[in-house]
Amino acid sequence: MNTRTVSDVIVIGAGVAGASVALRLADAGRHVTVLARHALEDSASNQAMGGIAAAIGPDDSPALHLADTLAAGGELCREATVRGVVERAPAAIEWLLAQGVAFDRDGDALDLTQEGAHSRRRVVHAADTTGRAVMLALTRRLRAHPRITLLGAHAAMELLVEGDPAGASGRSCRGVRALDLNRGLLRTLHADHVVLATGGASGIYPVSTNRARPVGDGIALAWRAGCRVADMEMVQFHPTALRHPASEGWLVTEAVRGEGGRLMLPDGERFMHRYDPRGELAPRDIVARAIHTEMTAHKLEFVLLDISHESPEFIRGHFPNTYQHCLALGLDITREPIPVAPAAHYTCGGVVTGGAGQTDVAGLYAIGETAWTGLHGANRLASNSLLEGLVYGEAAAAAILADVPRGSALEDAAGRPALHAVTAALDARAKQEARQLAAGIRRLMAREVGIVRSDRGLAAAAAGLEAMQSRAEGLYRMHGPAPELLELRNLACVGLLVTRSALLRSESRGAHYNRDHPDTGPHAMSTMLQSWTPAVLVDPRAVA
Repeated sequence: MNTRTVSDVIVIGAGVAGASVALRLADAGRHVTVLARHALEDSASNQAMGGIAAAIGPDDSPALHLADTLAAGGELCREATVRGVVERAPAAIEWLLAQGVAFDRDGDALDLTQEGAHSRRRVVHAADTTGRAVMLALTRRLRAHPRITLLGAHAAMELLVEGDPAGASGRSCRGVRALDLNRGLLRTLHADHVVLATGGASGIYPVSTNRARPVGDGIALAWRAGCRVADMEMVQFHPTALRHPASEGWLVTEAVRGEGGRLMLPDGERFMHRYDPRGELAPRDIVARAIHTEMTAHKLEFVLLDISHESPEFIRGHFPNTYQHCLALGLDITREPIPVAPAAHYTCGGVVTGGAGQTDVAGLYAIGETAWTGLHGANRLASNSLLEGLVYGEAAAAAILADVPRGSALEDAAGRPALHAVTAALDARAKQEARQLAAGIRRLMAREVGIVRSDRGLAAAAAGLEAMQSRAEGLYRMHGPAPELLELRNLACVGLLVTRSALLRSESRGAHYNRDHPDTGPHAMSTMLQSWTPAVLVDPRAVA
């Protein structure tokens, strides 16, 4: 294994955001170390099905893409951020094409499909396995690049933050301490810049669309380092996750609805028109709540998503992954509907960043789902997620390349020990307690901090999570950085951040619905938490 302990840049996470920034930096001559906790095939980016939104069609424009994103975001987006992203979207697609990504084509042009809340067909895709096609090309380059050290099965434990009187915040990040999950070794890595690209936190709920069940590792790392977080309560539940005991939470792409899929009750009645004139193509928050309402009213475990009115050739051609996955479970979607229910999917909030992913700590960047940029507002527009990772990967790389290196500390670090003692494995009793505590946190999040919330439920959840977090920290102090405790610690931290943010918002907006405050307030304000001051509501346009 490559034992480089000093790099120009450390990237934590190897999804589309992490791969994008790492490749751009390495291509520019920087030495980059990439840490990946899970197999690259398990990243949320690799599992993305729908595609990447970009205004490249003859009837489309960045202005229309901007308008659709702002409308879906419940007036909580930062317009300047959205404009910058949608205007750079076509260039992001061109960059992927240059990396060898094989998108579907309609003749000489890229084929475009439509998804919920988009006013135009603007989603570039590779059938219904777009993320896999993108990551196949990017990971091939990551593994082969001579200036990239890829450390698989490594979990970031803590950021190395020190005082920096010259920095605006008085603090700077100089590296990371990580656990080698295969060997149980603690590895200390140093760099001028660290990029958090660990994805979101859908795994703080019992059912997630991401099989790796991410718990917001990067968000927890940044929070403990003193960074602000914003709009953490805006957890997007994807409306159509497969409901099947052998494949719970598997995502049924939104493109199924974009191509005419119908949501129905078991008796065949369509219901979305009762909730929104756009029907099945309404924004995700509206569709997820509608399904939740119908399931509650009729005591259902799922509703049905039907595309069988289209020809079998059309279905197999447009949705081969969905077709094959369902067929393996005994469901033929060319002849019968798909049982679906909402599942935790995307973290719209995250670590507060500037225009290039800069955080409150000098030298520390956050990009992709880990970050709050103001792009998604209260509800992410479909297929803007991979786009964000690409655009901010480019922006962060440019900012890092333009920054002045702080080499003296790194030269000193070269002589320090890089590997530390093997961590002791947890005994059976501690493992059992960690499992029970994690399950309890997830159950509490689902019951009180899910699609529909209440003041009383949120207050009870906050009290319960504070006690659970205290116990998680106690286990961590007692037993050290075992893999189970690293995850538990982050799960408890992020679950409490989501809950505290939800308590701040006395209204319903986007992905946050509180039955005690069902109306949207007159002013769109972001929730902001920071460890050294009280929680506040702020105008998202004013966040620096």
